Amino acid sequence: MSMTDVVPKWKAVVLDFVERGGWSAGQVFFATLLAGGITTVAKLPWGEALTLAVSAFVSSIVLTGVQYLSKQTNLAFWPDLVVRLAKTFLSSLSASILAGAFNVTTFDWETAFNVAFLATLGSLGKGLLAREPAAANGQVPPDASPSTLPTGTYREAVDHAPAPPTIAATNPPEGTSSAGSSAAGSSAAGPPAGGSPPAGS
Repeated sequence: MSMTDVVPKWKAVVLDFVERGGWSAGQVFFATLLAGGITTVAKLPWGEALTLAVSAFVSSIVLTGVQYLSKQTNLAFWPDLVVRLAKTFLSSLSASILAGAFNVTTFDWETAFNVAFLATLGSLGKGLLAREPAAANGQVPPDASPSTLPTGTYREAVDHAPAPPTIAATNPPEGTSSAGSSAAGSSAAGPPAGGSPPAGS
């Protein structure tokens, strides 16, 4: 991706939040359906799956916000993937609690952990498949990430370095170039017409 294709910083950050939250919601949604066991489509826990997915989206947004505030976003591929797995597990588990899908007094921890485990497996698969650019020799390239966003957009979002100066900012102050050119032209020219001849003539 060329520099002209990189989106603005704020937009890249918003896209990163949406990408993380959207994947967490989708992973929890399907994990909840899978945790319901093999049954007919009508008997699948669609309501619970949708409720948990929305709660997981909110939890992921909150955890991503904490990660940004602590400036722990610009990570190499494997640390980034590990953080995402931990966030997915926590998002799924907290979604099970916050959504009220289970009775608090008789909380079904086994089901909650099953959903979180399946969602984390989905996150692992997604992260490995989304690795960009591809590593033909088995090495993980420096720009690789478990994000499905374009590499340039993702790096724009997570990089904490100051933005490079614009062309206008690197130009010399107005008038400096013309003044310098005039001075150079004057020194290169000979003495003015009618001036004193050189000494010794």
